[in-house]
Amino acid sequence: MSRQLKILKDEDLVKQYQSNGEKSIVGELFRRHSLMCFAVCNKYLNDEDASQDATMQIFEKLFTDLKKHEVLNFRSWLHSVCRNYSLMQLRKPEHLRRVIENFDNSENEFMEFEGFLHQEEDSKEKEVRLQLLEEAILELKDKQKECISLFYIELKSYEEVSQITGYSGKEVKSNIQNGKRNLKIILSQKGISFWLVFSTWILNIA
Repeated sequence: MSRQLKILKDEDLVKQYQSNGEKSIVGELFRRHSLMCFAVCNKYLNDEDASQDATMQIFEKLFTDLKKHEVLNFRSWLHSVCRNYSLMQLRKPEHLRRVIENFDNSENEFMEFEGFLHQEEDSKEKEVRLQLLEEAILELKDKQKECISLFYIELKSYEEVSQITGYSGKEVKSNIQNGKRNLKIILSQKGISFWLVFSTWILNIA
């Protein structure tokens, strides 16, 4: 990641992203604020696994949302986004099921991820994680594999994935959501944290 991005203020990064659409800028904002985002989500959801998912969903949405809104104070704006997103999740019936489910390794995964954010990652470890993600994607059903690959690997938008595949916007979102859930299952069966793999992916965006 460019050293120049690391020294810029949040608001300058936002303006730069709105100007040139450089995806690595969102990666830098993720590096700075993902822990805050997780903390806000967990305050409302009181579920670490659900809060991890919410953090990932929110930062995925930043690629499009930052181009739609005037952001004068990024941290304050993101705090509101996290709060509103969490409140929306609480209104969904499936959240009640998620609260009942307990993932024994969720707390350990987050502690591992917190340490990961605050250290320089070994390039070989990063390559391994990205390779694991690509290998896991190959195990998905064809439609999920196609949509996930375009969205996560080739960094296409929902609209672009729809145009390329011919699937409706609803089908694209469904395939990506179901594919991501299946990726978590595939990786967890191999003893791998999807949270860490996803984080490596978004921080590696260039």
